[in-house]
Amino acid sequence: MADTTSHHGSLLGQSGKRLKKRRWSEFRLKAYGITAITVAGLALFTLLWSVIGQATTALKESYVTIPITLLAEEIDPDSTNDPKIILRGDFAGLTKDTLKEQFPWVSGRTAKRQLYDIVSSGASFELAEMVSADPSMIGQTIDYRFLSSDVTDLYLKGEFGNLNETKTLGQLSIVVDDDTVTLSSTADDFEIALAQVKAHLINDAASLRRKAARQNNAVQVYKQQLDAAETEEEREKLGKKGESARAKRDQFIADAEALEARANGSEGPEDLTDENVSLFVSVGGGWIKITRLDTSEAVGEVMTPLPTSLESVDDWHLFSTDLPEASRKISDTQIVVIEELRAKDRVEQVFNWRFFTAADSREPELAGIRGAAIGSFWTMLVTFMLAFPIGVSAAIYLEEFAPRNRFTDFVEVNINNLAAVPSIVFGLLGLSVFLGVFGVPRSAPLAGGIVLALMTLPTIIIAARAAIQAVPPSIRDAALGVGASKLQTTFHHVLPLAMPGILTGTIIGMAQALGETAPLIMIGMVAFIVDVPTAITDSATVLPVQVFRWSDFPERAFEAKTGAAICVLLGFLVVMNAVAIILRRRFERRW
Repeated sequence: MADTTSHHGSLLGQSGKRLKKRRWSEFRLKAYGITAITVAGLALFTLLWSVIGQATTALKESYVTIPITLLAEEIDPDSTNDPKIILRGDFAGLTKDTLKEQFPWVSGRTAKRQLYDIVSSGASFELAEMVSADPSMIGQTIDYRFLSSDVTDLYLKGEFGNLNETKTLGQLSIVVDDDTVTLSSTADDFEIALAQVKAHLINDAASLRRKAARQNNAVQVYKQQLDAAETEEEREKLGKKGESARAKRDQFIADAEALEARANGSEGPEDLTDENVSLFVSVGGGWIKITRLDTSEAVGEVMTPLPTSLESVDDWHLFSTDLPEASRKISDTQIVVIEELRAKDRVEQVFNWRFFTAADSREPELAGIRGAAIGSFWTMLVTFMLAFPIGVSAAIYLEEFAPRNRFTDFVEVNINNLAAVPSIVFGLLGLSVFLGVFGVPRSAPLAGGIVLALMTLPTIIIAARAAIQAVPPSIRDAALGVGASKLQTTFHHVLPLAMPGILTGTIIGMAQALGETAPLIMIGMVAFIVDVPTAITDSATVLPVQVFRWSDFPERAFEAKTGAAICVLLGFLVVMNAVAIILRRRFERRW
């Protein structure tokens, strides 16, 4: 009896250990799954956060309102009121004359070019279209909303740093000598500003020392390679590279020491060049740029006219930029012009509908996504019209009618292999065959659709065959049992029941094709297309290629455009996948 009890106790103990071990395994499996989902979710969130954060600045565009006189002698000298003649008027010159009239203090060729760059180069064309639509405006002075340039727009959005105001405490004394102004304050306002300038010098010195450290690493690497070199030619080449890296290192160190000496030296003065932050004084509606700064006074140059009889004032403002002029594309002259317009409430930002309604442009502020979106629509239409019927027909034949022999086995293996072929191979096929042999129009949605259809076919065939296989054999047996032919059974019973799975696979394949870039680049859809395509034979580009092109442009404003275009592409993909899910849930039957 005691042995039996002991045996049962041992079995219970072993069972408890096995149960505990199994539960621990289940817990581990759940933990691994939750961890994997969390990591994937964090990766997706990071991607979306990066893209959406980059795209938000593209959702607004900036305008500056400036009064302009529509002179008849520059627009329509003969008073014809003909829209075609008006469109050929010198609106670009009229815009420049208006800017010079509004800001007469801007002088010099470089400064005037910077002034003209406040507004977009396309603003004059929009003005021409408006006047040609209403010739009665000629001869009038109107307040026209000029589209701002990408530089102005980025500055207003804070992409080049901010113009920071430092609270002033003392009374400002002003001594004017032609265009040079000497400023002094009864408080330590300029001492605080000088401390900011010297802090920037310290940061610049630290940056130079980091560059020197990288060059020093290069010197050490070249030295090690020189010691291991076997030929005289190789040693000579490595010796020259080492000397070059050593010279750069020493130059960086010398420049850093010079900046540190300036920052840690006496109380002043400090000459402000375009390598340091810019300082401005605004007094009585006039602007002064500080060029030399000391703890007690500053010397500057007049940028905008100062009020007369201005010697000592209490109401003045001191501004500083976050970045030096050499590190930003917008100049100090442009900053003052924009701030004057902003002070007159002539600057505004509105939702950027242009991004969704305009086609591509080399000017960032004029570029839109409509042309690429329409091009993607036409390309996807051609892809669907070719790939869906051919793919479904091939799947029906292979599953329902084809005999099981070596030939069909060979076809099935190659279909599966085609699904893994790199997409650029299909682009090479389209370039050499469809464009080279059959003469399909280059850069047209027709060519792109044919190439993407070939690439999508294996996916549709595999998905359609799986959907047809999922239909229970009893459906076929019942149809054949009541006298239906093989063809009637397939198209009246099997195909309708398999269609949800077929459509789901087709949409997923189309979504994959929508994001392809390499094969379309090969057939020329990377070309710069200004017009919106109206047919499958018109020159066009597509969304992924547009993203690729914009990401390669040097203008900083295209960064936000690229992010916004990616969001539009992701929106298309989300919609297509959502349609696939809805179709499956709506029509799917469980057997």
